[in-house]
Amino acid sequence: MKTLDALFTEAVESKKMPGIVAMAATDKGVLYQGAFGRRELGKDAPMTLDTVVWIASMTKAITATAAMQLVERGKLALDAPASQLAPALAKAQVLEGFDASGQPRLRAPKRPITLRHLLTHTAGFAYEIWRTEIAKYQTATNTPGITTCTNAALTTPLLFDPGEGWEYGINIDWAGKMVEAASGQKLDAYLQQNVLGPLGMKDTSFKISPSQRARLASVHQRDEKGALAPIPFALPEEPEFLMGGGGLNGTAPDYLAFTQMILHGGRFNGAQVLRTDTVDQMAQNHIGPLEIGPMTSAAPGLSKDVELFPGISKKWGLSWLINTAPLPTGRSAGSLAWAGLANTYFWIDRSKRVCGVFLSQVLPFFDDVAIDLLAKFETEVYRAL
Repeated sequence: MKTLDALFTEAVESKKMPGIVAMAATDKGVLYQGAFGRRELGKDAPMTLDTVVWIASMTKAITATAAMQLVERGKLALDAPASQLAPALAKAQVLEGFDASGQPRLRAPKRPITLRHLLTHTAGFAYEIWRTEIAKYQTATNTPGITTCTNAALTTPLLFDPGEGWEYGINIDWAGKMVEAASGQKLDAYLQQNVLGPLGMKDTSFKISPSQRARLASVHQRDEKGALAPIPFALPEEPEFLMGGGGLNGTAPDYLAFTQMILHGGRFNGAQVLRTDTVDQMAQNHIGPLEIGPMTSAAPGLSKDVELFPGISKKWGLSWLINTAPLPTGRSAGSLAWAGLANTYFWIDRSKRVCGVFLSQVLPFFDDVAIDLLAKFETEVYRAL
């Protein structure tokens, strides 16, 4: 797949991207792997396959996998009130607007939040990155943002009654709290024992070890003119809660192993992580007639306006996006995918038996250059099948 090597080399040599790691696999094994560019612009350390990056919201599918293991074991239920295990969820209120003095007007929700609502982003929670109302609420009430990893950050209101809309938000952080309550373990320990360890994902963790730090890529920000510069970025070393929605760091081989596990129906590297019927369940549309609409940026430095696959109906499974029609790249209808804020992406095509991971460390999210490279990467992977 020399085309891909040339494409990625050009992107880093022209400084359009700092560094890229890309990997793809079929059900037979690894199909493509490559690392290009630098961990940080202006420094010598090259991007390598084992370079550690912040995978951000690619954490969500891993946390959801943990939750579904506990559903299999009868310790969690998809449709029971989530507040049975996360009592603070009983306090969640719907934001109706703001009064003349700028204070929020809140009311009780019409129904309790469930784990299914949380895993499908239909509980009503949002992120301040895409919803100005949440940013306004945080300012009015002095509520910290989610990357502070403080419990107070999880107290933002709902934008609608649970089950009545789709809005991307802090739902999976709450699902992580439910995993902790149901298992009696901290999220890092549970994941290590039940997902990461069994799959051999030795470089995926909330806390960065000295060995990982030596291989860590810097996050870069692209300015209005398209130029990139490294920025200081780090999640808290001693967080109040482990962010099941976005706290993990990892490598391309690690995440590829996770996507291969899903591709193989829950089993990989000799480890049975999920039952096949559970994977099938997670891969179905769980939001009915609701649609995944555009996500309009309320924080331009962190995300551009996001519209995934315009003109195609998009649904949500138990923690990932589902495209209901085939994509021009070759991706089958019904494939699973998601991403992380610093332009990290994955997809799992269970029909054509192929999965891929594309890692960079660039803000804002949905970067034009990264999206273009991702589409070309995916197209070449399908050509090679």
